[in-house]
Amino acid sequence: MAAGKEDRIALHRLMLVTRELDRVIGAADGHWHPALGEEGVVAGCYYGLLEGDALVPHYRGMIAACYARGGDLRRLLAGLDGRATSYSRGRYRSDVCGPIELGIIGLYSGALGPTLEYAAGAALAAKLDAKGAVAVAVFGDGTASRGNFHEAVNLAAVLKLPAVFVCQNNQIAISTPAQGEHGGRIVDRAAGFGIPGQLVDGNDVVAVHAAVQGAVARARRGEGPSLIDALTYRVGGHMAADPGAYRSAEEVEQWKQRDPIALHEQRLLAEGLLDAARAAALREAVAAEVGAAMKAAQSDPLPGPDVLGLDRVFAEA
Repeated sequence: MAAGKEDRIALHRLMLVTRELDRVIGAADGHWHPALGEEGVVAGCYYGLLEGDALVPHYRGMIAACYARGGDLRRLLAGLDGRATSYSRGRYRSDVCGPIELGIIGLYSGALGPTLEYAAGAALAAKLDAKGAVAVAVFGDGTASRGNFHEAVNLAAVLKLPAVFVCQNNQIAISTPAQGEHGGRIVDRAAGFGIPGQLVDGNDVVAVHAAVQGAVARARRGEGPSLIDALTYRVGGHMAADPGAYRSAEEVEQWKQRDPIALHEQRLLAEGLLDAARAAALREAVAAEVGAAMKAAQSDPLPGPDVLGLDRVFAEA
């Protein structure tokens, strides 16, 4: 599905937000998991879904996913530090579990594989409701080696559930490169389940968006699930504090030359959809928005005993 002018600029803006979030949060929290170099997959997957759709994001890009769904950036960032103003009122981190009221299903178990089964369950509910909703699950290449992946995709295939499974394939699981993770290509597994599989350039945000929206449209028509293998690269470490010494500097530099934000901006400039002044203004506006939200969130109050959940467990006599 072709993205129009405004869609393509919106995709660019969402990539800029994703990167700025990584920069700001990573400077404050060494445990943050950045999506540096993977912004094309993040924006391409999460932009353009409908309100009733269920979204099951990867933890690497969770806050950007919530933002794309209309989440308040200050409240999302407040959730990183357990502030009372967050959607969870400080009960859990917003980079692990997004607000359920935004249609976000989080990593409730703390493990990565079960999220795919949550997505299959959400897709089953959508099929039973028959309102045209879909479930979109995004996961890493490391997660694709877990049994949960096969169980969830197989169930979705057998029941023809309205689900889209997107592998945010950054070619490394913490510190294990792809050749040590799995045999063969992840996209080729689709044939074993009898569903469509598509390999897409994860650093081309327009291509990712088109692939995801095409699979979403197929799911809405009742034609069942799809598997998309979005090939990208994790330029940063597993966490912000990880120097990534387990791969060569040359490899990282090669992928930096295919930066998804730079590639998309060059295309927008070449096609006259942006000029240099507007591109710079857009970057400045995003930096100001994220910076202001982070500053406000860090000054928000910490929660008191009222968020411990006692009000949900006990009733007064």
